[in-house]
Amino acid sequence: MKPLLSPNTQAILLLTAPLIAGRGTASSDRLSPAEYKRLARHLREIQRQPADLVSPDAAEILRACQPVIDERRLAKLLGRGFLLSQVIERWQARAMWVVSRADAEYPRRLKTRLREDAPAVLYGCGDIALLETGGLAVVGSRHVDDALIDYTKAVGRLAAQAGRTLVSGGAKGIDQAAMRGALEGGGKVCGVLADSLERSTMNREHRNVLRDGQLVLMSPYDPSAGFNVGNAMQRNKLIYALADSSLVVSSDLNKGGTWAGAVEQLDKLKFVPVFIRSTDESSAGLDGLRRKGALPWPNPQDMDSFEDVFKVALPTPAASPQIGFALPSTTEPPSAEAKRTAPVPRDAAPATEAEGEPSSKVGIISVGQPSTTALKEPPVTPEAVAPVNATEESPQSDSKPAEVLFAALRTAIQQLLSTPMKDAEVATALDVSNAKAKAWLQRLVDEGVLEKQKKPAGYIVEQKRLFD
Repeated sequence: MKPLLSPNTQAILLLTAPLIAGRGTASSDRLSPAEYKRLARHLREIQRQPADLVSPDAAEILRACQPVIDERRLAKLLGRGFLLSQVIERWQARAMWVVSRADAEYPRRLKTRLREDAPAVLYGCGDIALLETGGLAVVGSRHVDDALIDYTKAVGRLAAQAGRTLVSGGAKGIDQAAMRGALEGGGKVCGVLADSLERSTMNREHRNVLRDGQLVLMSPYDPSAGFNVGNAMQRNKLIYALADSSLVVSSDLNKGGTWAGAVEQLDKLKFVPVFIRSTDESSAGLDGLRRKGALPWPNPQDMDSFEDVFKVALPTPAASPQIGFALPSTTEPPSAEAKRTAPVPRDAAPATEAEGEPSSKVGIISVGQPSTTALKEPPVTPEAVAPVNATEESPQSDSKPAEVLFAALRTAIQQLLSTPMKDAEVATALDVSNAKAKAWLQRLVDEGVLEKQKKPAGYIVEQKRLFD
């Protein structure tokens, strides 16, 4: 009998996924991560779940959701059942799986560490259990010389010898070198992709290791989605959240996804220790990360010394301003238990988002009639996030809340736009609607903080400010 998606996962896909079939285009009206987060909270408050939105009494529930999301918009998205059945058939033919936060198979590490910011849906191919094994995250620049490629492959091979999973982003350069080294050494690898998951799963180099359980490829973005700067930035936190320790082999200074992800990890998330390469000549990017607290890689030569990098204690999270692309939250800070930063035990039982036994189905075949007994997502405490710039003083306590919020937002956008980005890409990176992102960008253009250029098209920090 063919496995089915859980009813909750079907509903979440209808609400949030672009459902790109072949060369089709994505729906522009689907819920953004921030909008789905609000809807999920509201459904919990009224003691409902996503699957109830396509149940026989859905009309009443849609009306109850009107204060959060327009019911006509929800009805339109939930009416994409035929399109969903098409993409399900496509994914199944490529041996891909899909899980949502309502499924037991969803990686507990992401739920525990990211809480409400964990992606609502994950797509993947290969052994999903590898996502719970921790290991070493290795990240770095795309454009590097052969010497760094060889160095990185050696790190991957050592991880394989030590029996540690290698976690990386699948991008060309350092990411692919680390993954290839681990696979050549007979190790296990988790690739967290920002784009083109479907194409990667069909890669001849990947098929055998996917089938044999050596490799799992995963993405929070549609399997047919192309490259997007905002998506690449946002997936960095998933790489760190799935690991027990991390190594940055190369990085630019104050720009690029590797820098942004490492800084977010050092200053805000603090999931794992961050090491930097300590061989050959130093670089401005690695030196910048060292000043922010990154540790020199001890260059282990055997399995025992390699294991030492997983025994490094994390610094206690400070109350000082932090750097990242998240906006300040007015919610209360999470409890010490929810905020823990120690590596997640490898043998701990997976957490679920429901009371009772969730659906154990992983895989996707067809869309059936949702069951009213599907599981509910439990309450998740939103994480409070500090202001985003460690180099500027925090706003004074007597400042208006709106001014405090926009000061933090201004700094986050300046960090993000060291290279040109379109308003839709900024909206994705900040988890807000396109309209809101466009309004913020226009305000910053009016203030002279940003400029809107034509070639390449997009917003960028006003050039004279780059040299201030």
